[in-house]
Amino acid sequence: MSFSIDATNFKWIDGIDEREDLCLHGHAVAYIGQKKLEYDATVSATALYLLKTLTENHIINTDNQLLPCCGFSIFANEALDNVFISGCDNGIDWSVIHDRDRVILELEDGTRDEVPIDEYKRVVFAFADKVEAFYKSCAQKKLPNDKIDRDGYIAFWNEWHRRRNQ
Repeated sequence: MSFSIDATNFKWIDGIDEREDLCLHGHAVAYIGQKKLEYDATVSATALYLLKTLTENHIINTDNQLLPCCGFSIFANEALDNVFISGCDNGIDWSVIHDRDRVILELEDGTRDEVPIDEYKRVVFAFADKVEAFYKSCAQKKLPNDKIDRDGYIAFWNEWHRRRNQ
């Protein structure tokens, strides 16, 4: 297989199962061809970004990194079905380009690999499902009092489930 991604050492920012901490972190390892990409990332954002790449192209360094360092804020659209996650410039990124029944994955150094779309979906779904399972194994999150933060979190999961189940 020419693409894989997994994460271990899931944790909340303070290391405890905090009901108000909405972003899951972990040690992510991705392989594109023979290249290993490794980063302590906000894996909840990674999972959503990867779900987006199932139907949308992602161009390196033009949007959030696929392995982002952080996600400071989650901003919802009016319908609460899509989000923008604001973070810093740190992380690891690659391009995901759709080409008929496959995706082309390309790194900044020019490393390039092609993956059948069905295989790519299987890998992305497995990663997203693992992240969601960890959320479900923890204390139920407390929705923020702030409307922007609350709407962002609700929209995050609305977008996640729409993309995961389409």
